[in-house]
Amino acid sequence: MERFARSDVTKSFLTIPVLFQNPVEISVLHDDAPNVTETFMIPRKEINMVTDMGKWKQSQAYADYMGFILSLNKVVKGKKLTCEYKVTETIQKLLELLGTLDKWIDETPPVDQPSRFGNKAYRTWFSKLDQEAESLVSAVLPADKCAAAPEIAVYLKESVGNATRIDYGTGHEAAFAAFLCCLCKIGALGTEDQLAMVFKVFTSYLSVMRKLQKTYRMEPAGSQGVWGLDDFQFLPFIWGSSQFVDHLTLEPRHFIDGKVVNEHHQDFMFLDCIKFINEMKTGPFAEHSNQLWNISAVPSWSKINQGLIKMYRAECLEKFPVIQHFKFGSLLSIQPVKPWHPAAHVEERPKS
Repeated sequence: MERFARSDVTKSFLTIPVLFQNPVEISVLHDDAPNVTETFMIPRKEINMVTDMGKWKQSQAYADYMGFILSLNKVVKGKKLTCEYKVTETIQKLLELLGTLDKWIDETPPVDQPSRFGNKAYRTWFSKLDQEAESLVSAVLPADKCAAAPEIAVYLKESVGNATRIDYGTGHEAAFAAFLCCLCKIGALGTEDQLAMVFKVFTSYLSVMRKLQKTYRMEPAGSQGVWGLDDFQFLPFIWGSSQFVDHLTLEPRHFIDGKVVNEHHQDFMFLDCIKFINEMKTGPFAEHSNQLWNISAVPSWSKINQGLIKMYRAECLEKFPVIQHFKFGSLLSIQPVKPWHPAAHVEERPKS
């Protein structure tokens, strides 16, 4: 393959500090249902101007969301997709929900239209979800948590793309992670579900999203083209790179090798993403996926994982065009993050 000069991306990955070596993860995962307020609300937009971004970065929602992403990043470290893990009843119900969305795609074929991209049949598919979202979510929730369905269903609807523009991007992907985060906050999912959330539920979600993208020729939302990491996704690269940390044989340079990708994509999320890119795009990898090609020169998966987390914050979570669409409710609140007081976490010593 013709070699292209790598950009400064590789250098930036090599020189970043070791982020989150001892991360303060604000975990929303509990073995028992947390004391979440029973006053739920329909989430709404709160970030209307660039100057509102400060509210988002200081919000409880931002802290909970990043804590959730980092917790899952930690739990998948060094594990294969094919490893053993528990599949609870709630996880199984989530897989059935995603199976329903997949079936609706089969029932809603693309229509003939002059435009090559953005097939309008997607709007018909989306209208089914819009009508059924609350009942789909209610079927997943424990009976005593069904009051949360209208709030949580908003994140499910936000996670599949935009029906007006017929596009999909990292903001929609974030909505699905927020959907799972909310299920954790009300106690429907717990620590025992962490691996299954990524390896079963999120990979199934990716499969449905790829089918949507291919069937309805969805546009990438806010794509940076060859200068972006990927047209549609980001989280599977973060969690997928964590899977490779301390791997004995597969190094970053190997993921641009088609033979390696084909042999190992069923075990590693990162390689499965590369496989999908190779199926959808033609030409030299260095041309159509320059950022990923640059990253392949980074010497360790640990550095890549740390760099991708940093990039995700900067390029997705701290970009107004992405976050202006995020919605806030009682579970993911725009209110300022509650300060952590060490004194509140120190047991009182008995008086002598």
